[in-house]
Amino acid sequence: MEGEGNIRKLKGQSDAGNVRYDWCSADILDGQTPFDITTAVGQEIRLSFLGQIHCTVTGKRIRKTYGDGMSFDAFQSSPLAVESIIRPELSRIHEGIALRDAEWEERHHNQPHTVYLSATSGIKVGVTRDTNIPSRWIDQGASGALILARTPYRQLAGLIEVDMKAHFADKTQWRAMLTAGNPDPADVRSALLEALDHAFEQCPPDYEDFLADEDDITHLHYPATSFPDKVKSVKLDTTPELEGRLTAIKGQYLMFEDGRVFNVRRHSGYRVHWSFGS
Repeated sequence: MEGEGNIRKLKGQSDAGNVRYDWCSADILDGQTPFDITTAVGQEIRLSFLGQIHCTVTGKRIRKTYGDGMSFDAFQSSPLAVESIIRPELSRIHEGIALRDAEWEERHHNQPHTVYLSATSGIKVGVTRDTNIPSRWIDQGASGALILARTPYRQLAGLIEVDMKAHFADKTQWRAMLTAGNPDPADVRSALLEALDHAFEQCPPDYEDFLADEDDITHLHYPATSFPDKVKSVKLDTTPELEGRLTAIKGQYLMFEDGRVFNVRRHSGYRVHWSFGS
């Protein structure tokens, strides 16, 4: 498969726990047909940076990106970069107060949300809209996840997460996540259920009515021929020609047999020529 376009984040899907990924791209802002990049695992691939970056919101040519491929202006004004994405406890749209865009925030933040525990580089706590499950967990490279609480709107989920941050990490250590590969599902289950018990013990009484009385675990297995013992991140700004055998895909990372890893989402907006497999 060969082509040219502006990078967008990988789109992951789960089929009975087995993850597959679509390579997604655009001709500046016009979406291109995605294709299954999972089929390229074990084969040679090449990415060639064409020296152009286009804002994923406005399409204008830019020197560097902010957020997911945005220009600085878009990052400052677009609802796609509203503060309550990173800090859900700041959302107030359920009160009728918008931080940037009332219509967008009603559609995305004044909706049912979950607080979850996931196994990435360790056990972490996070928040996502119900409709983003399990894609949110696939994006972060979780090997397993379960729901801790269900809330009617984003801010409440964020407040629960804030309290849980005293007991669990809220960020993934990407190197550890990648080198962990596909861990034994039994180990993942044991770690998540132990964390769930601890979370229930530590949850403030004000939030007890929102706790999910369930222990269903979503297990995720990522496409790979092997995982590296050590990883080194490469960026198109300094390595405009990226070539090698693709050995695994996990989270938003392409992994090569020599330990190099490429964060696809980090390069949203970069225009490249690609060649995947035969």
